[in-house]
Amino acid sequence: MAAQQATYSQIMSGLGKGQYSPVYYLMGEEPFFIDSISEYIREHALQPEERDFNQLVIYGNETTMQKVVERARAYPMGAERQVIIVREAQNLIKKDSDKEDEQASAADILSHYLQSPNPGTVLVFCHKNGTLDKRRKVTQQIEKAGVLFESKKYKDEELPSFIREYLDSHGKYMSPKGMSMMVESVGADLCRLNGELDKLVAAMPADIREITPEFIEKLVGISKDFNYFEFQEAIISRDIYKANQIASYYESNPKTYPIQLLTANLFSFFSNLMLAHYSPDKSDRGIAEQLGLRNEWAAKKNYLPAMKNYSAGKTLQIISAIRRADARSKGVEATPNGSEGLLRELLFFILH
Repeated sequence: MAAQQATYSQIMSGLGKGQYSPVYYLMGEEPFFIDSISEYIREHALQPEERDFNQLVIYGNETTMQKVVERARAYPMGAERQVIIVREAQNLIKKDSDKEDEQASAADILSHYLQSPNPGTVLVFCHKNGTLDKRRKVTQQIEKAGVLFESKKYKDEELPSFIREYLDSHGKYMSPKGMSMMVESVGADLCRLNGELDKLVAAMPADIREITPEFIEKLVGISKDFNYFEFQEAIISRDIYKANQIASYYESNPKTYPIQLLTANLFSFFSNLMLAHYSPDKSDRGIAEQLGLRNEWAAKKNYLPAMKNYSAGKTLQIISAIRRADARSKGVEATPNGSEGLLRELLFFILH
């Protein structure tokens, strides 16, 4: 593996080819990718009969860096390699950072090992809910000796890319509407989203590639007609009848569709729309780059049409109205009826 910060796809591609680096430091806020990489190594780096003597899974609050390195320097027994997985490595770092001299000692111990790592060892650190300081010497040494990977949280607008990549790897595909249904139902919990996709793929006949909204509705129990994708699409196109129909459905099901979630989604969309209005490049690619989107589809499908229907001035007014509606839904200047009718009131302001 190249001595640089690798992507998840690059790491998994290398592992799939049987290419193992002497050290992996997996860190960040999104546990799914950290678990996925470490579990793949645990399950595939050794044959089942080799694991008893050559595979060790330890926890950061139960060991020290000195003990980890001592085991890493040992050689495998009757196998090509040994695997050491340090789970909850953030606890190891936290424990060592309680005192500055211990922190320096831990870093020095790992740095010394990384100068000449054991080629017969695959050492994996799983550091969740945090990252190493990239300016530190030890971090730079990890990049040179093996793989440094930062697992970042996906934004809501990035989740369709996750779904698309998963389905591509299984020879399936899903329409944007279907992906929106999944995102709305599951949210940004990638572990749960991956599990739901597993169920859909397993239930699909092998000779059928498309996972349709109807199939999702049947298996997962998500409405294909009253989801946020349809709601946002109606707002973008200023389809007053459809938008109000969905809003009425949402208000009749407040536990499933709390207004605070809807205002958060609307705020995110119209805030991005304001940024799109001020993009120096109004092409699909320019808007995608301005908004930090992973592909140009969302710019072409959502933001360019919305820019035609909502001026920058109107967009700014809508953002203010969304903030007021959100505050009222949380009790600020609330009416005696609470949140009743609040969504349709906000929708009227947006569409007129």
